[in-house]
Amino acid sequence: MPRALTILLGAASAVVVVAGLKAVAWLVAPTVLAGLIVIAISPAHRWLRGRGAPSWLATTAVVVLVYAVLGAIAVTVVVSGVRLAGMLPEYAAHHLVQQAEHVLAGLDRGKVLASLTGLLSDLTGLTTSLVFLLALLLFLGVEVHWTDSRLAEIAEQRPRLTVALREFARRTRRYLLVTTVFGAVVAVLDTVALALLGVPLALLWGVLSFVTNYVPTVGFVLGVLPPAALALLQHGPRRALAVLAVYGVLNFVVQSLVQPRYTGDAAGLSTTTTFLSLAFWAWVLGPLGALLAVPLTVLVKVLLVDADPRAGWAAALLRTRARSRHGQHVETPRVQ
Repeated sequence: MPRALTILLGAASAVVVVAGLKAVAWLVAPTVLAGLIVIAISPAHRWLRGRGAPSWLATTAVVVLVYAVLGAIAVTVVVSGVRLAGMLPEYAAHHLVQQAEHVLAGLDRGKVLASLTGLLSDLTGLTTSLVFLLALLLFLGVEVHWTDSRLAEIAEQRPRLTVALREFARRTRRYLLVTTVFGAVVAVLDTVALALLGVPLALLWGVLSFVTNYVPTVGFVLGVLPPAALALLQHGPRRALAVLAVYGVLNFVVQSLVQPRYTGDAAGLSTTTTFLSLAFWAWVLGPLGALLAVPLTVLVKVLLVDADPRAGWAAALLRTRARSRHGQHVETPRVQ
């Protein structure tokens, strides 16, 4: 078969696969997220088994731990959301009456109803995805102790695939570790700074900062807008500018300058590849795709690039560092 035809068929197949993923994003995104959580907690399960704990006890412990963490985050968000909902009328009464009347006068009621309908639909879809995620976590957590035996069976027929999957798990755990550590540090600093600045619901915005830390590059913007807006309503523009300045120091420097270097090394991806993967997977899978962008790109890389000896050129384009002729890593020059 001519090489040009092979390339065209491969491109057409890729388009079909991407279209299929986009069509079933509601299923793929929660499934991938659940799988990543299981990959992240599997060392804890293995550690408990190594300490002599029965399989059922180790599985129960790690699943309960995950549920506890997710539950704590959910409770924080719900309680803070209720408090925020109770505070908004006060802001409207004292600061935004004239502005609100002016804005409402120019609104199209049909567009407002359509927006509200879309919001309710999104909330329903989010709730469904959350329930599906929790159920899937339980099932995958129960089966985690069979992973090694299944990989051993796969290795008998597809050794390269097994190596690729193990490499994906290793890189994913390392990436999640680095991102979680940086996210926790920044979230604590943000929470303390917001509390000192008198911004309401500092804990909620700290949780938001932690979650958006998993979104490469633009996570900083997503995390800073809500507390800055609330500071503007509560204390005025000076306090809002102070929030932006503090976030700029704590978040932008750490998340946009320091963390990408460690994250890129952990995932084996360059900063440019990370940014492009964010745009692509967010388009394919929606908001969850932004959180899953780096792990999904790592999965594609280890399966299609690293596992193929002929794809060394693609690996060189995607990785953080180039290799010298002697096999050593060489830092790629930066564009000034």
